[in-house]
Amino acid sequence: QVQLVESGGGLVQAGDSLRLSCAASGRTFVNNAMAWSRQAPGKEREFVAFINWSGTTYYADSVKGRFTISRDSVKNTLYLQMNSLKPEDTAVYYCASRRTGWGTPRLNEYDYWGQGTQVTVSS
Repeated sequence: QVQLVESGGGLVQAGDSLRLSCAASGRTFVNNAMAWSRQAPGKEREFVAFINWSGTTYYADSVKGRFTISRDSVKNTLYLQMNSLKPEDTAVYYCASRRTGWGTPRLNEYDYWGQGTQVTVSS
């Protein structure tokens, strides 16, 4: 049974940093693309970042230069380092994985999803 479990969310002030983690179990994801997405209240889920099997990364314009996606293949864990947080970053953050090694910003092409972790940024 494949399972993705996010953690690290919380309430912070604008300008603060947070690091989200996504622990994968049930299989190794070392050769799979993984991604972060988010969903704010009343809005559709939106792509945040992905990382390919090779380590290549890609970001949404709204987070480029502030967020960093990374992975620890030994720990089978995905991370999202979020710096210079803004109130508009407030959302539930989800990690996801594809069966292939190539990422995409199209969220409907991901096969496995976590339950999400809440991030709230106050002004």
